[in-house]
Amino acid sequence: MTTESATYERPVSSWLTEPSLATRSLAHDARAVLFALRSEWIKASTVRANVAILLFALIGGLLVSWAVATFVTDEVLVVAQVGFYWTSVTSMLAAIGGVLLFGSEVQHGTLAAAVVARPARWIVAVAKTFTAAALGLLVGAVGLAAGFGGAVVAGLDAGDTSALGATVSWALLFTTLSAVLGLGIGMVVRNSTAAIGGVLVWGFVVENLLNLFLPVGVARFLPFFAGNKLLAYANDFDTPEAIAVALSRSESALVFGGYAGVALLLGTVLLYRRDTD
Repeated sequence: MTTESATYERPVSSWLTEPSLATRSLAHDARAVLFALRSEWIKASTVRANVAILLFALIGGLLVSWAVATFVTDEVLVVAQVGFYWTSVTSMLAAIGGVLLFGSEVQHGTLAAAVVARPARWIVAVAKTFTAAALGLLVGAVGLAAGFGGAVVAGLDAGDTSALGATVSWALLFTTLSAVLGLGIGMVVRNSTAAIGGVLVWGFVVENLLNLFLPVGVARFLPFFAGNKLLAYANDFDTPEAIAVALSRSESALVFGGYAGVALLLGTVLLYRRDTD
């Protein structure tokens, strides 16, 4: 009795999907991260909240910069300065976007499916981190374009543009890290409303109060206080003592990036230790 062994030919379409292996190699992990990045970007680009954030960054930046340039007449303003005023708000918008990258998945119950598809949860964390960074960079670029556009429309002089390129880079780093910080907070808190409320209250209220009462040597290490030092303009509330001990841009970036890294690391640890539902 003879038997013919059936041959199985892998469908062409299966090569376009993420492979499933019992043991993972470095190449497989790299492919898994790429598949996860593609999935995360599709989700981020189709969420209406992110579209609303970008529109708010654009319209708000145009209106605020134009209004400041038009109605503030007691000091000489230039485009190279006013263009960055909106970035403080843009950083908050980027942080909100980062929170929603994780919080919306928890809210709508899609996190469990994402983890089932990729049991190695660090892949999910890495993909969301890169997506948050890209979103923060995009929001920052839109906000800067709107800020400079509003100042130009108002008819301001360009001012000193010799360091403009470097300052734009620092501002984009600020919004990029803000989105990563928001992602980390969202991974820790897991409730979008609570996380967004906490970010806004901390950034706009708590830090300003702490800045009034803490010694200047301590206040300079507050997260958004350090982040705003990456921008071009000087804070009118800074005292001579605060200016004397102010951190450099590189040091401020390390402080703010440290907060983002700690929040992300803690969120990743909790992603492993918590249930997904």
